[in-house]
Amino acid sequence: MTDRWDAAALRAFAATLFERGGMEEEKAATVADVLVEGDLMGHDTHGLALLGPYLDGLASGDMRGQGRPAVLSATPVVETWEGGKLPGPWLVRRAADLASERAMTFGLAAVSIRRAHHIACLAAYLPRIVERGQVLLVLSSDPGTASVAPWGGTRRIITPNPVAAGWPGPSGPVMIDVSMSITTNGMTARRRAEGTRFPYPALLDAEGNPTDDPAAFFAEPAGTLLPLGGMAAGHKGFGLGLMVEALTSALGGHGRADPPAGWGASVLVMVFDPARFGGTEAFLRETGWMEQAVRGNPPARGGPAPRLPGERAWQRRTQALAEGVVLHPSIPPVLAARAAAAGLAAPGPIRRA
Repeated sequence: MTDRWDAAALRAFAATLFERGGMEEEKAATVADVLVEGDLMGHDTHGLALLGPYLDGLASGDMRGQGRPAVLSATPVVETWEGGKLPGPWLVRRAADLASERAMTFGLAAVSIRRAHHIACLAAYLPRIVERGQVLLVLSSDPGTASVAPWGGTRRIITPNPVAAGWPGPSGPVMIDVSMSITTNGMTARRRAEGTRFPYPALLDAEGNPTDDPAAFFAEPAGTLLPLGGMAAGHKGFGLGLMVEALTSALGGHGRADPPAGWGASVLVMVFDPARFGGTEAFLRETGWMEQAVRGNPPARGGPAPRLPGERAWQRRTQALAEGVVLHPSIPPVLAARAAAAGLAAPGPIRRA
């Protein structure tokens, strides 16, 4: 049997902990909402698994719980913000809402954010904008750390550098959240803690040999995450990772050429409004054609039918909102410990599936 938790109760609990940690009420509610959204869609390394690290960041001063970003440059279509280590989820949602509003007038808009704190699950930002009939792109890198080596190299220089994209279709959103490495730092740490290996070579050891052992990443000298494409085509993934570096840190004017500023993110948020391009009806006609082409494609022998990117996550989200959220087994003990430390009662499961 699988325990399920009420999403609203989890949001309220996390928001209360963030407020007690020194985060302003609006920020606390937004950060809690984004973290729970990650778990709703099954991205459980980047949902409430981040509650503890975020609270620790508030306590140490690495994350600022109060204040506003400084606008460094602005046009009607583009702004650049100094995030000043404010909560990443709050900054990104604020940027997406601003870009969404301006895209309704100009067709597209973008916000570049430098020195945000960690921004959690990128896919968590997609539904809010896609449900407005718009297209959202979010790109992120972390110039304060590194985990991926250049193709043919053995020492870390960039991060997994995820890209998320979401757009509307006739039957629901299409959503992509893909790192430019085969796996992520969070998943590698989780597998090491669990004592499990990857089902495929996802890393390189310090000598550049492919391995499925997450311990290689934490060895001395350290291994690296393989770029997307693995040993056969990792040059493509690394090239895409460099593109993300250019569109985040380089555009924002702060990155790896600067002194490290701790855990955080350089971010680019872009919104497109189909109504200002070829028109919403034409957009949905085309995305609808692709939807039918994917779903009508003959499956491989013995395999499942093809599906659209994000389709399973959307179904999981819908079910979780109706029946309760399934949390990774490592998360409830953390919630209980943080609740006890704050003198609160942690939310309990509402049912078993």
